[in-house]
Amino acid sequence: MTRFVGLDPSTRCGFVALDTAGGVLQKKELQGIGKTDPKRMSTQIDEIIDHIYPDDVIVIEGFGFASQQAIQLGGIGWGLRMALFRRGMSYIEASPSQLKKFASGKGNTKKDELGVHIFKRWGFESSSNNVLDAFVLAHIALGLNSYNAELMSTAFTSFQREVLEAIESPPEKKAKGKRSL
Repeated sequence: MTRFVGLDPSTRCGFVALDTAGGVLQKKELQGIGKTDPKRMSTQIDEIIDHIYPDDVIVIEGFGFASQQAIQLGGIGWGLRMALFRRGMSYIEASPSQLKKFASGKGNTKKDELGVHIFKRWGFESSSNNVLDAFVLAHIALGLNSYNAELMSTAFTSFQREVLEAIESPPEKKAKGKRSL
């Protein structure tokens, strides 16, 4: 059975798995063992991977630019991506602004306001911002899997379609010019 999984890599990783109808199969925060790295980080990545099934469609929140814990979160984020790669599992990345826009219509919605939008749209609640983010990411995974014109026009709002289309067909990155010394 295909599940649609959202992962918000953080010191407490949000994990949500949805069924094909968008029902929540599993939701939790995964934090690893202990309080000292690298043990906590390593066991957290193992714990996340233990929750992933071979047929899962996975969307991971991309890296934020202004994170105060950028080095630690980068370690968790890249460690998770490498663990998935080693197991031959693919994933899709959604930026923090795409996650926010998919839930609220605005890519700059404040983190503490996002829960209200999620509850209004899907009736889902959690005391964890990480689980809330993972829930939206799982819905993005579900949306990307149902990506066809007929469904897109009826099942998603215009701003959700914009997010799905941007993830499905990202704009080409401009090559940086070479600097001369």
